[in-house]
Amino acid sequence: MRALRLTAWGDPPALIDVEQPVPHGAEVLLRVEATGLCHSDLHVIDAAAGALPYRLPFTLGHEVAGLVAALGPDAEGVRVGERVVLYGPWGCGTCGRCAVGWDNYCDRRGTLHWHGAGLGRDGGMAGYTLVPSARHLVPAGDLTAEQAAPLSDAGLTSYHAVAGLRHTLGEGSTTVVIGIGGLGHLAVRILRATTASRVLAVDVREEALALADRSGADFGTLMRADTARVLRARGGGAGADAVLDFVGTAETLELATGILRPGGELALVGSGGGGLTVSKPGTQPPGFRLSLPFWGPRPQLAEVVALAGSGALPVETERFPLSAAPEAIDRLRRGQVRGRAVLVPD
Repeated sequence: MRALRLTAWGDPPALIDVEQPVPHGAEVLLRVEATGLCHSDLHVIDAAAGALPYRLPFTLGHEVAGLVAALGPDAEGVRVGERVVLYGPWGCGTCGRCAVGWDNYCDRRGTLHWHGAGLGRDGGMAGYTLVPSARHLVPAGDLTAEQAAPLSDAGLTSYHAVAGLRHTLGEGSTTVVIGIGGLGHLAVRILRATTASRVLAVDVREEALALADRSGADFGTLMRADTARVLRARGGGAGADAVLDFVGTAETLELATGILRPGGELALVGSGGGGLTVSKPGTQPPGFRLSLPFWGPRPQLAEVVALAGSGALPVETERFPLSAAPEAIDRLRRGQVRGRAVLVPD
């Protein structure tokens, strides 16, 4: 089978032929139907030797939907032919957090040589992928694979970030979403579906603001010198109750802290290289709270899939055959992907 493999740090991933894996023990073999492509993949591809604990080579792809193709002799909980979404963050499997499906915050994460499917372990940019346990699988229901695959990261990460802020997003509140890409447009939809908050969107691209509008944002604006003033005015003058930053550069973090009201919540999701210097007293609004959500727990993936199954969470996607992965990666780098790029085996 063909697979998009990272074989050397500093080199682009290569489409090469590998043997189809065979499940052993509790493993489950998935026939891949669709795999999302996101900026995390770019971070892995661009990483310098030693920057990540991963051992080469491995197949990329952590947003995966497919069919259960075969079971190891000890596998339980799924059946051959079942359509599933893959829960991508894999922890040690034995600590207290992994035991309840919170592998994303595994207590032993710092000692592992992987962070999950396509992140140090073989992922879904291939015809088939091997899953260590059925506990990493969630039924896809009637969703198409192209809609289901991005839910496992773009959907779950956004949902987890919003869930951490939901206590403050009641009637009359204002939330600002910075960065309307694969995750950001789903965050807008999740906010509209699960909170009463007014949703304001920010991006540097007009087409991204159009996507925010289609996703249900109440207002969108380009990032400019006067953006903070515009957003404060739209939020009633006091500032935003919450900001979700899906970019994470120095510029977006400066905007985020500049528009938060006292006691506001900032969820930093993007990994754009920016940083905050926190001090008291300091330049941040008094009482502000910062969260650094990473992916999300498996029980929340089931909630995301259910939300999507209700029709409240359509994913805007661009479809590419797996053989066109280099083109998809290049377009993602250039900021030319609308919503989420999805690779389909060909």
